[in-house]
Amino acid sequence: MKILIITTSHEQFGDTGRKTGVWLEELAVPYYIFKDAGADITLASPLGGPIPIDPKSESIIASTSTIRRFQKDLEVTSWMAHSIPLGTLSAFGYDMVFLAGGLGAIWDLPGDDLLVQLLEDFDRQSKVIGLLSYAVTVLISMKTGDGEPFVKGKDLTGPSDTEEQLAGLTGMLSSSLESKMIAGKAYYSKAPNYICHTVVNRNIVTGQNPASSGEVAKKMLFALKEAARDRPVAQPY
Repeated sequence: MKILIITTSHEQFGDTGRKTGVWLEELAVPYYIFKDAGADITLASPLGGPIPIDPKSESIIASTSTIRRFQKDLEVTSWMAHSIPLGTLSAFGYDMVFLAGGLGAIWDLPGDDLLVQLLEDFDRQSKVIGLLSYAVTVLISMKTGDGEPFVKGKDLTGPSDTEEQLAGLTGMLSSSLESKMIAGKAYYSKAPNYICHTVVNRNIVTGQNPASSGEVAKKMLFALKEAARDRPVAQPY
């Protein structure tokens, strides 16, 4: 089982001077669920190299046993310092792809043509795609094979308007993710702020917020298992 994990390379919160990046819980929790399931994991980002982590996600308030395990894991330390640039990757080499969120994802993932092409390739191959919180924004940039918005007619979730307000994004973005989903004719759903909420649409698994991290990873593994079960078995001549 080969899993590609993609995170942001962006470390600046708009023009505020505040540092941001991937939200650590959204990377650490799925990482160990995948790893403990025996997966071979590759880490990639738009620019490659070190992955920026939002400092707030490393605070005592945000800390959990999984985050502390991740921070003390020497193998993970090296892994986080040497992510692979997106331009060197192909969907053919992986069984599924997971995109971790964090505020940095808002700025670099949706406009990355290589990422959009890569995810469209995963979808054309009917491979499982998981996206968590602000990583869901990349779906807005994607198209179907007939040129329609990728989100059209799909059951999806992502950060809500009120969660964006609490994150301090009001006025920094042209429109909210929730509004963009609805404008793209997605069937958008949400839970109360910071409550776990995940949605499965065929091979696409989306999670609303960091609290959804574990469920997204588990549902991705289940979807992969179901796909393998349904795949026709080659018959000998």
